[in-house]
Amino acid sequence: MAQNNKIQVGIVGGAGYTGGELLRLLVHHPNVAISFVHSQSQAGKPVVDTHTDLLGDTELVFTNELGTNVDVLFLCVGHGDARKFLDTNPIPDSVKIIDLSQDFRLTEKSSIGNRQFVYGLPELNREQIKTASNIANPGCFATAIQLALLPLAQNGSLPTEVHVSGITGSTGAGQKLAETSHFSWRNNNISSYKVFGHQHLDEITESLQTLQADAQPAIRFVPYRGNFSRGILCTTYMTSDVSLEEAQVLFTQFYHGHPYTLVTDKNPDLKQVVNTNKCLLYIEKHDDQLVITSLIDNLLKGASGQAVQNMNLMFGLEERAGLQLKAIGF
Repeated sequence: MAQNNKIQVGIVGGAGYTGGELLRLLVHHPNVAISFVHSQSQAGKPVVDTHTDLLGDTELVFTNELGTNVDVLFLCVGHGDARKFLDTNPIPDSVKIIDLSQDFRLTEKSSIGNRQFVYGLPELNREQIKTASNIANPGCFATAIQLALLPLAQNGSLPTEVHVSGITGSTGAGQKLAETSHFSWRNNNISSYKVFGHQHLDEITESLQTLQADAQPAIRFVPYRGNFSRGILCTTYMTSDVSLEEAQVLFTQFYHGHPYTLVTDKNPDLKQVVNTNKCLLYIEKHDDQLVITSLIDNLLKGASGQAVQNMNLMFGLEERAGLQLKAIGF
């Protein structure tokens, strides 16, 4: 680390939603100093001009130059752009990288040059993350769905078919304006998209295979666009002979010691997780159907919060450092 014993951080793609949330977390992180915030589109402008919620918290200015005095580099660029960035911008091997895109999440695509990326879901790969130099941060829907399934996979209890319906807020589509992110379209509206073909299914499948390789389920996932800004709620259900009591024990034991994944006995709502790095899990049993509801904030546990959690693990910090956040609640 740098001489002041703080982790020197660089952020590439700091003008978008995930970059903004990362800045919000890191400007108050007790063990971090932000060395630079890179943005081609906003270079030379104060960070607070774009991220107005940070007014009074930082005097950082966007730059189009890459600083060299960093311990870790966060890539908050679009899917496909992280690999392009590393191809055209050689980064010293001494600099750790946490990539928030999907470019390095799958095993067959998890390397570039001498860099090998570890899939950054702490509840699955915490020990590997602690010794990793490069992290592929999971997708938002992938995080919510995996956390609903991993304990069953470890127990060999996943059936041949799993059904998931999930709804996400508009920030999940990114900051770039699109037809389905206009307020006039999104408000008082809902629609499905990428039915049975969402891009996060591949990384979910890979993770489940590490725990239950012999009988991989078909995951029938229907995602929805919600008419709210942030948060994800997924309902996962399957035919299962696992009782409610058995499932509660499996989930409680699997997530013991993981501070941000919590099993609750009360049906949760989205406001309980928005603005936090938590995932809440609620389990029900109806006849032969086992039902798991999982909720996260797509920009925090689904992106920037989980990235900071991974950084904490990589640098030997307390896992919750800089992530002591309170839900809005009401």
